[in-house]
Amino acid sequence: MYGVKPASVARFHADLTRIVNPQHVRLGVAVSGGGDSLALLLLAHLALPGRVHAATVDHGLRTEAAAEARFVADVCRQLNVPHAILTPDQPITGSLQAGARVARYAALDIWANDTGCDWIATAHHIDDQAETLLMRLNRGSGVAGLAGVRAMNGRVIRPLLGWRRSELAQIVADAGIEAVDDPSNHDADFDRVRIRQKIVASPWLDVDHIARSATLLAEANTALDWAISQLAKERLTLGADCAKLDPSLLPRELRRRLTLIALQHIDTDIAPRGAALVALIEALGNGETRTLGDVLIKGGALWRFQRATPRRKK
Repeated sequence: MYGVKPASVARFHADLTRIVNPQHVRLGVAVSGGGDSLALLLLAHLALPGRVHAATVDHGLRTEAAAEARFVADVCRQLNVPHAILTPDQPITGSLQAGARVARYAALDIWANDTGCDWIATAHHIDDQAETLLMRLNRGSGVAGLAGVRAMNGRVIRPLLGWRRSELAQIVADAGIEAVDDPSNHDADFDRVRIRQKIVASPWLDVDHIARSATLLAEANTALDWAISQLAKERLTLGADCAKLDPSLLPRELRRRLTLIALQHIDTDIAPRGAALVALIEALGNGETRTLGDVLIKGGALWRFQRATPRRKK
């Protein structure tokens, strides 16, 4: 089972080191049984012997999922890697894939706390990155959305973002393991699957270059975040129950980001996006007054944000 090339293990260790300091780290690995996550398990186990824990999340959405989780448990036993099967209690609402993702990460976070894992590694790779960018382009996302999958998001890390799906499949094959084939990966009802199929059918699309664009957009987004942190000191005044923003001569993207900070200063749960946020900024620029959630915003030369007066019950 250990037919993984030393060069691949060294490459993985170098990639991991670019994200976190692996010395003395206990790494949690999310393993579904698919080829990508099995490759992550193998690489992590060989790069950090004795310091890897694995978990498989079974949402109970497919009858095959329980057997797949037991398959991963068996692989982990052979590797002598501690393994847990997680069954989230959190109900899935809205989009099936999005809801399952929220429940999955919540379960993994609790598990990581219980096992003392410093980080949770997932098996997102170059092909995932390209698919994510194209999906979000198709939805009209801004810079932050087009930054794609991040190498680090909280305690979740993605050390395989420099690897192709085919490379990971070869690692699993070299180890003599037959990976699970989740039928949802072929279900064209899901956006990601449709995008994946279009990429395969369009050989002129360069997945590596698309993923590289996502990396550059992530760097641009980080630069914008830094600029906003500096600009906020000059343009934003945050009081106990109000906020003021001077929007004069600012490009719309900077106005958008500063407006979000002001809104969330009043109501931390508010997060307008897309057309709703664009319409708000245009209205404020025209001197209009708007209410968004529980926040009252008055436009003009200086934009003022405060909690809206509760409506009287009739």
